[in-house]
Amino acid sequence: MSHYRLKAPRATLYGVTDSPGPLERLFHRLDLQQLDRDLFLGDPGKGQGRLFGGLVAAQSVVAAGRTVAEGEIHSLHAYFLRPGRHGVPIQFVVHRIRDGRTYTTRRVVAHQVGEAIFSLEASYTRPESGISHQDPMSPVPPPEGLPDWDVIRSDRRDEPGRWAKLSPIDIRACDPETAASKGPQPPFRQVWMRPKGDLPEDPVIHAALFAFASDRGMLSTVSRSHGLESNRTSAASLDHAMWFHRPPRWDDWILYTTTSHAAHNARALIFGTMYKQSGELLVSVAQEGLFRSGLPNQ
Repeated sequence: MSHYRLKAPRATLYGVTDSPGPLERLFHRLDLQQLDRDLFLGDPGKGQGRLFGGLVAAQSVVAAGRTVAEGEIHSLHAYFLRPGRHGVPIQFVVHRIRDGRTYTTRRVVAHQVGEAIFSLEASYTRPESGISHQDPMSPVPPPEGLPDWDVIRSDRRDEPGRWAKLSPIDIRACDPETAASKGPQPPFRQVWMRPKGDLPEDPVIHAALFAFASDRGMLSTVSRSHGLESNRTSAASLDHAMWFHRPPRWDDWILYTTTSHAAHNARALIFGTMYKQSGELLVSVAQEGLFRSGLPNQ
């Protein structure tokens, strides 16, 4: 067990109160202790089961970002090495790979109980003029009035709606009839996403929220295509990549589309895109997931 101790939560951090909601609790998790120049300590919080990988990714983005003086994140590449645990502090070791005139690179390794559980490389750049193009956003219904994805998702059988209450991200399903139906569905999903509250001006926190949210639903995009139930399948993220086409800024609804073009040898590849309501492409995402039939850990 690490000899480091977590500090008491700061009640004033980004509006955290004595009775914080899901977003305020996430803000607290992202408020890493800086133990040394390139060493940080994070609180994974309490809970049951495997720690959500998106949280560790978001905390790693914060650790890396706190060591970068200029520039904004434009890409990250990460590997999920071991399942994280609730209630055990996570140490984030930052390696300063490069500090260039235009591009800066950081590597972060997250450790829990002396073992590496997650690694990330992130690249930062200063604004630069140049070529620009993008695929258009597909037509979808507006988020207002759509059902909560965590309530109607077809691959979850335990306590429908529980995750909707605990999640710091509001997620609305664009294809509720398909998501609510039974049987295999195409490996394609579209949801609107928005934080359940205002974010601070800090661009590092905005980037961390994108990393956190990008891990939501990637695996379920594949699960629904094979009719896999979460309590009958062992699934886990293997690696994760993001490209920020524009400076990370999340002030309103974004459309998150995920699709899987291939799966083999118990692995599936999933791609994602995040669009502003205005149609601007903000982020591209890729992830490979592991899927094994039968009960977990068998």
